[in-house]
Amino acid sequence: MPEWKHFRCRCQGFLANCYDSTMRFFAVILVVAVLALQYRLWLADGGMREVWRLRKEVAEQHAENEKLQERNRTLTAEVQDLKKGKVAVEERARTDLGMVGAKETFFQIVPAGAAPQANTTSAARVAK
Repeated sequence: MPEWKHFRCRCQGFLANCYDSTMRFFAVILVVAVLALQYRLWLADGGMREVWRLRKEVAEQHAENEKLQERNRTLTAEVQDLKKGKVAVEERARTDLGMVGAKETFFQIVPAGAAPQANTTSAARVAK
């Protein structure tokens, strides 16, 4: 019997050493796996940096969409005004096309130092 007792003690020591080395191996593998996943999460393509960049782009696009929606509202109001009101059509004709109404007189005021060249050449022809 003493031989078995001695053999059992040696096996228990061996198993304890095997258990410790196996646990160390699995601990190292677990740490390496966690580090690899953290690298992918923070630094790799599709990670948090890209998420932050995409959130910034979405915020910029929302701001641009708000500006464009305001412009569309303004243009829609102008179109409605042009469809319904005669005053808006007349104003647009005056400012954009230079038209004058039937009972209106157009006066152009020229600054004292700047005489139009078309008038000076026609006045010179008339004087001859």
